[in-house]
Formats: sequence, structure tokens, C-alpha cells
Amino acid sequence: MSHPVELRLSGSGGQGLQFSARVLAEALLRDGRTVAQSQSYEPTSRGGVSRSDLVVSDGDIDYPLVTGLDYLVILDEVAAEFPPTLLKPTATLLVDESRVQTRVAGPWTIRSSPFAEIARALGNERAGNIVALGTLLALSSLCSSASVAAALAAETPPKFLDLNSEAFDAGWRLVQPTPAAEAAHARA
Repeated sequence: MSHPVELRLSGSGGQGLQFSARVLAEALLRDGRTVAQSQSYEPTSRGGVSRSDLVVSDGDIDYPLVTGLDYLVILDEVAAEFPPTLLKPTATLLVDESRVQTRVAGPWTIRSSPFAEIARALGNERAGNIVALGTLLALSSLCSSASVAAALAAETPPKFLDLNSEAFDAGWRLVQPTPAAEAAHARA
């Protein structure tokens, strides 16, 4: 990665966005990346807009806040409105098609998947954030799945570890893996 990569995980409070951002940051750190993470959420515990931004680099990070997103994950309708100027023209958007009705338009690559429905089928809709994380990492090859597995084990309460591991794998399988993504997953 020659330039920093900027990501935003967004949705509503209670969807575990801050948790999935911590897992992602931990996995990136385990792979030797530099990470700056910031978060924002409305003062309501459930239902308000919640987001976590990450800036990732192989070296120093000059500015720790996002200025041009490479990846945007939208898990709920409340987060579907965003300033289009915040996205790079080459950005990839991951949208939960079961919870977001607004159709986002622009020059970006948009991938809609039923993250919440997949998580519900695994036993808990709240694992939709981890399904989306699996998809994001399969598409981006930002870090190895071994680092994600270790980060999940470190951050997840033991009674939810199996569910989160299954959710990550389900999200990973939504993507036709690129050779780089297959290699990263194989290192697990």
C-alpha cells in the first residue's frame, strides 16, 4: 500500500460498528500497519447514526482523519446520506441491502449484500457488522484472515466467538476472491 487507505464503517447505534472497527484496527496492527481510528455517534444508545473511520498505512500517517474514502460500509438507512465529496471516484461501497432502501448513485463501485439477513441465519442479526467486515477484507486484502481471527479472539467475549468467526467467514464467502484475497485467507 503506497498511499494511506481510508475506510468508514457506518450504520446505527447498536450494530456493533465500534466493535468491528476495533477488530479491524487490531488485525491491521497485527499485520504491521499503522492505523488511526476515530468514531462518531449520536447520543442515543440505539438507532442514531454511528460511524468509525480508519486511516491505514504501511508508514507514518500525516493526517489521522478521513479526507477521501476508499471504502464505505453502510449498514443502516440512517447512515445512507453522506457527502459524496468524501468519496474518492474509485471508492467501493458495501451496502446492507436488507436495511438500506436509499439507492446510492455515483461513479463508485457499489456492492449490496444482505449482511443482517446472513447474520440472522447464523443466529444473531447483530453479527451483520462482522459479515460486512469479512466482505470488506475479502475485497480489499488489507490484512490477513489470520490476523482477523486473532483480533476476533482478543476482542470478542468467549460466548460470541464462534458466531463472530462464522459471520466473518460468511462475509468472506460473499466475494469471488481475488488472487490476493485468496492468498491472504490462505495464510490463516
